[in-house]
Formats: sequence, structure tokens, C-alpha cells
Amino acid sequence: MSSPSVAHTEVSRFKESKTEIESDLLAVEEPMEIRLGYGKGSTRKQKTVSVTMRTPGHDFELAVGFLYTEGILTSRDEVDHIRYCFDEGEQEQENIVRVELREDIEPNLDSLQRNFYMSSSCGVCGKASIESIETTNNCPILPKNSPVVSAEWIQSLPDQLRQAQLVFEHTGGLHAVGLFNSDGKLLYLREDVGRHNAFDKTIGAAFLEDRLPLFNGIALVSGRASFELVQKAVMGGIPIMAAIGAPSSLAVQLAKDFNLSLIGFLKSNRMNLYTGKQRIQ
Repeated sequence: MSSPSVAHTEVSRFKESKTEIESDLLAVEEPMEIRLGYGKGSTRKQKTVSVTMRTPGHDFELAVGFLYTEGILTSRDEVDHIRYCFDEGEQEQENIVRVELREDIEPNLDSLQRNFYMSSSCGVCGKASIESIETTNNCPILPKNSPVVSAEWIQSLPDQLRQAQLVFEHTGGLHAVGLFNSDGKLLYLREDVGRHNAFDKTIGAAFLEDRLPLFNGIALVSGRASFELVQKAVMGGIPIMAAIGAPSSLAVQLAKDFNLSLIGFLKSNRMNLYTGKQRIQ
């Protein structure tokens, strides 16, 4: 398998009393810096807003997805273009993404209230409180009672997600986010070593296609349901979010406050519904 998201290595496999040297595949983890370009003409400015450890691939989606879920971008037409930067001697190529805004757009950078260094495991660290999301200007109001889907259909999603995870099948080292519509169609599937990155890539894909908010969407995340992932679902206008693992207490509180249907411990034959039961039959 040849892909920027996987790397080849040799591994010693211990099988019973034998040791064999074999080739193995690893999920790639590399830093990516997100920069914002804004302003007019010769006074145009550049600001680094985040550095994240991610799996290469869908980098432009990751950049705009992060900027959208943080409230810095509000619509696709604010973006003039996106490009890779090449700073000699600083980082490897294609590890710096610059999102160029239209000259008439002045970004709201006041929402950048925390240190934006993120590891692949932590995601949004030190978010002040749920109130910080409530004050975000472009936070959509989720539809009160829709979409309505069956519990049986929700329970079929993990198998669909696993079948679509091409890189995970080879490495076992990636998180995934799948976005479905209420008709059962898989709209987007994104993988990354960081679950928050996978979600940003998914939101970014919808952003670039001008499909936000996703009021008919159901998001399935591998692993647990954290506060940061529920925040991204809310910002993306996704009314239903399901997780293979457990939710945190703050994730449940956030889902309840924003009328999001939150499901945890999702398996083919069971699940726990924590909030928003009006959408699940």
C-alpha cells in the first residue's frame, strides 16, 4: 500500500517460539501548521493559529475545518484560496498550510483564547467552558426534532464505518469519523491519528463544498465521545452524533445544552442514548 498516510518499517514478530523479521505498515504522524493570511495589498498579514500532529492527507480540509469549528471562518466565500507554504529550513514541505482570506474579510481572532499546540491525543485543550461556544457568532441552532432515524439503523453504522476505513485496515492505528445522511448514504469518511483532526477533516470537506450546516447529518466517531468532538458536531450543525466508546460528562452536558442527540457504546446490537431521544425511534 503506497500512501502519504502510511509508512513501511521492519518489525520482529514473536510467534510462539519463533522470531520472524517482517515488513509492517505504520500510520504516519507529522506536524502541520495552520496559517491565516488576511488584510489588503501590501499590508497583508500572516498569523499562525495552530500546530497539530496529524496524518497527512486532506490537509486543506483539516485547516478550514479547524478554522470553522473555532469560529474563525463562517462561510466558504470568505476563503480566496488555500496553499502549502515552503519555509526553507523550518519544516518539511507540505506541512504548512496557509488559508488565504479575501481582502475584505477581517477575521475574528479574539476566539483564540488558548495555546494552539495540540497533540494527536488531546485535541482542544483548556477550552474555558461551554459558554465559550454559546458566544460563537456562527454557532448554528440544531433542528429541534429532526432528523428521525431508527435505532436499528444507527447500530448498523459501525460495520459500515469499518468497511470504509482503508488505512485502518492496514495499520490499525487511526481514528475515523464517518458522516452519514438520514437516507443512509455515507457522505464523508476521514481518518487520522487524532480523532479531533478526523472530525475537522470531515467538517472541512463539507465546508469546501458549501454544505454547512449539516442539519441532516449523523456523525459516527471511533473511540470515545469527548467534549471537543461534540463541540465540532454542534458547530457543524450535526444533530446526531454516535461514538463507539464512552462519552465524558462534559460531552453529555454540552449535547444536552445544544439539543444534540448523543449516543455512546454503539455496537451492532446495543447502544446508550444520553440526550436527544426525540430523534431516535
